[in-house]
Amino acid sequence: MWLVRAGEGGRGATVRVVWSPEMLGYDFGHGHPMTPERLDLTLRLVDALGLLTAPGVEVVGADPVDDAVLTTVHEPAYVAAVRRADAEGVTDLARGLGTEDNPVFPGMHEASARAVGASLVAARAVWDGEVAHAVNVAGGLHHAMPGAASGFCVYNDAAVAVRELLDAGAERVAYVDVDAHHGDGVQAVFWDDPRVLTVSVHETGVGLFPGTGHATETGGAGAEGSAVNLALPARTDDAGWLRAFDAVVPAVLRAFDPQVLVTQHGCDAHRADPLSHLRLTVEGLRAAAERLHDLAHELCDGRWVALGGGGYAVLDAVPRVWAHLVGVAAHHPVGTTAAVPEPWRTRVEERTGHAAPTRMGDGPLVAVVPWSRGWDPADDLDRAVRATRTAVFPALGLDVDLD
Repeated sequence: MWLVRAGEGGRGATVRVVWSPEMLGYDFGHGHPMTPERLDLTLRLVDALGLLTAPGVEVVGADPVDDAVLTTVHEPAYVAAVRRADAEGVTDLARGLGTEDNPVFPGMHEASARAVGASLVAARAVWDGEVAHAVNVAGGLHHAMPGAASGFCVYNDAAVAVRELLDAGAERVAYVDVDAHHGDGVQAVFWDDPRVLTVSVHETGVGLFPGTGHATETGGAGAEGSAVNLALPARTDDAGWLRAFDAVVPAVLRAFDPQVLVTQHGCDAHRADPLSHLRLTVEGLRAAAERLHDLAHELCDGRWVALGGGGYAVLDAVPRVWAHLVGVAAHHPVGTTAAVPEPWRTRVEERTGHAAPTRMGDGPLVAVVPWSRGWDPADDLDRAVRATRTAVFPALGLDVDLD
């Protein structure tokens, strides 16, 4: 087995990458989009690029968390239902177990609890000051609800990690989700909690699961402005997506002034992804990671927990996008014109029979027109941005019309 070296970064580590081959156990079975091949190929590429042995990088594994940790977010009856489905192979459709999206599989509870454990390891390391940044690409299971599995997600590791940060003393935690699908589960958990800002940049739910994440969803009573939803039109490309991001995300984060930033980097907004209709490139998704990294340093003294998420273009997008994420977090960024290491390409072609990408990017990143130049009320994307700014900016003390 290709198990990577654990703990090489030591006390001087900049980033903790949480990974072990046991995390490949989160496997819904043959033909399911959430194949563990996504993770295996990603970490092999990260390793082939030399990032796991770069100065300042520490690699550690994680154990499954116990039920007491899971029930900081999930209903005890739901955790019991997952255990029962795992042990007996029974479905519980009312709790999303045994559906087409979330089929029951052997070891489901342990694998899901390990994904949570990995995000907890990441969050604790950052909050305790052991590292500046931490990455868990096996996490970001943002659709799981307190009482039900949803959208390929059994337990919500992102929400548990945020809860852990609050319990450890954080007074303000910001969660930013750039998955093509709305981060509905994390939003639901913290809907009434003014200590948590949830920001989701996603394809409009008009034609995409889970059908939520509208601009008017801005937080519950006593937490108005704590949910920010930027729902973008189908076919939005790099230029539009980054224009929208820049017009909303930095301003709301600065207004909230978080002490720690948790981000979800689902890469199903990539143009090759089969489950969404956005048109981003590797360059666009890498730029999102860079922006969030910079905001963590600007606002949170660098405290940044970065998670994976969706992404189903298993060869064309996921490994490259998440390798860039690790490179950015490690302060060893990989150029998008760099060649994909030949041993990795050969392995991919031998295993799959398909050609692997030859470069670490898709092409040059197009220019982004800043919001400060004005907005076009006839443009679908600009209307979406304006709707979000109008819905949430006043609650955060921001002027809708100012940059």
